[in-house]
Amino acid sequence: MLERKKIITSLIISILFLACIYSIWNYYMYSPWTRDGRVRANIIMIAPDVSGLVNSVDVVDNQVVKKGDLIFKIDDVRYKAQLLKSQAELEHAYSSWQLSKQQYDRRKLLGKTEAISKEELNNHKIEERIKFAEFKEAQATLAITKTNYERTNVYAPVSGTINNINLRVGSYVSQAIPVISIIEENSFYITGYFEETKLSNIKVGLKAKLELMSGRKPLYGKVAGIGRGVADTNTNTNNQLLPEIKEVYDWVRLPKRIPVDILLTKIPDDTTLVSGMNVTVKII
Repeated sequence: MLERKKIITSLIISILFLACIYSIWNYYMYSPWTRDGRVRANIIMIAPDVSGLVNSVDVVDNQVVKKGDLIFKIDDVRYKAQLLKSQAELEHAYSSWQLSKQQYDRRKLLGKTEAISKEELNNHKIEERIKFAEFKEAQATLAITKTNYERTNVYAPVSGTINNINLRVGSYVSQAIPVISIIEENSFYITGYFEETKLSNIKVGLKAKLELMSGRKPLYGKVAGIGRGVADTNTNTNNQLLPEIKEVYDWVRLPKRIPVDILLTKIPDDTTLVSGMNVTVKII
């Protein structure tokens, strides 16, 4: 009798143990959580719209700036000279157009009395149109040179924090090449990389619990979007434009990780977020 009780007890313990293992395995495989999460933010790359030597740098690393604050200045001597030249060319083009217009107007009066030929009148008409086009071209050139001159001063396009600045007075900066980045304020969000086997339990709008490695109180947010594409390593082609399919010898197929963006509902005042921090994400 005692032996029978031991067998039943052992069976019950074994069943409970297997059920526990199954529950843990099922939770690990299908429950929507991941330790592979990152804090992210909108990072604005600041690139000058004109090239030149840097005259002054008006910010330091990790400085908080407001939209419209001056970041750095580019030497404007050449751009100012180009602006003055364009202004002079515009005045010259305007005077030439006005002179041509007056001559054409006089020819039109003479044409009514047939004092000049139609051919000569038409030539003056074409000349007036050419001078007018040159005047409009000079206007456009002046607008461009004025814009270039104004953009020797580089301002913050958004409010945020200067990040990893490595710009010095005397450095040469080139057009459209970033030299400073700004982390936009109030733009932090979380991206969790979930295994594809867990996506069926993740929907836009669901709440998420977020735990930072700093160990502070958890944050909360809502699922804002689910990624719709990840890189396929088998899409490369060889020199004959044929797909290069990699040989696979793995007995176990690893699920792809899909990015899921989560918007934070509230950030406590005592919590400091840094883009790139690790986060554990649980969909609740």
